[in-house]
Amino acid sequence: MSLIKRALKTWLLLELLRGMALTGKYLFKKKITVEYPEERTPLSPRFRGLHALRRYENGEERCIACKLCEVVCPALAILIESEERDDGTRRTTRYDIDMSKCIFCGFCQEACPVDAIVETQEFEYATETRANLYYTKDMLLDVGKRYESQIAANIAVDVPRKG
Repeated sequence: MSLIKRALKTWLLLELLRGMALTGKYLFKKKITVEYPEERTPLSPRFRGLHALRRYENGEERCIACKLCEVVCPALAILIESEERDDGTRRTTRYDIDMSKCIFCGFCQEACPVDAIVETQEFEYATETRANLYYTKDMLLDVGKRYESQIAANIAVDVPRKG
């Protein structure tokens, strides 16, 4: 009996007709496709994209060279060199991130006690060579300057409310 049923399904093309019916069902429904460069979907405030170094309002860089981000990075993508200034504080002389190694885990952002290193919502930074994915301190500070309003807004949303 099952052999006869299978033969009838094959000869009558029932699977094909069932598939065509399913296609026809969705043919006239509203499409949910996003035409990417022209249309964009909203990103979560916690989205982890391009890294940035931030500055205080007075222009001084936030990084205090504690090197916690370098220690906590599981991919060993961060390299920091620092020196002591005349007033006794430490500041970085070199802060490099190799984006080709980075796994965008967010540990560096979580470890930073002064919110110096953050991950922006920028994800369109493809390059043609791996060398262009090596971000220096000046490049990271420039990214922070460009996206400071977005970074501040995302940090304000991400902070849990008290009360």
